[in-house]
Amino acid sequence: MDFAPYQDESPEVERALSPPPNNHLRSPQSPPVAGPLPSPIHFTSEGQYTTQSGGLGNTGGFGPDVETGRWNLGAFDTSLPIRMDYEAMLAYLLLPPAGGVLLLLFEHKSDYVRFHAWQSSMLFTAIFILHLILSFSSFLSWLLFICDLALIAFLSLHAYRDVDTLEHFEVPFLGRLANSFVDDE
Repeated sequence: MDFAPYQDESPEVERALSPPPNNHLRSPQSPPVAGPLPSPIHFTSEGQYTTQSGGLGNTGGFGPDVETGRWNLGAFDTSLPIRMDYEAMLAYLLLPPAGGVLLLLFEHKSDYVRFHAWQSSMLFTAIFILHLILSFSSFLSWLLFICDLALIAFLSLHAYRDVDTLEHFEVPFLGRLANSFVDDE
């Protein structure tokens, strides 16, 4: 039965199919869901929504963040009572490289935060040594200081924005090294 006078003869033979309607919230690692999804209250420890914006940190609940619409899943758990995106930003904003070292000492759950802490501590230690070498010239020291501030702002912004996908923005060489340190832990 041909209902249209013209049929599409495009070379596209295969295409990706949409997932079944019940599995749209399921992660690739989770087992198949047999029936409707349970209520988010089922996943919280106290029967309440746990939001990341409450200031109490990530406690492993399953609830929406009202401000940003992010979901609080197990991948977003942190050891400290701070949201993961703020904690990753602190690696760069909290007096680098000291902030990265402090986060390495106190953060044990989040590989995302630990990556940024490793990257921040290694990068800004190298820049600190470069500051010591260039201390003979006030012009070069000020120029490097302005580059430091721009780098801190740029990396903090990436740490904050990339938390939804847990992507790591790697600086050349030290980013791969930081990733390997986190993978080896």
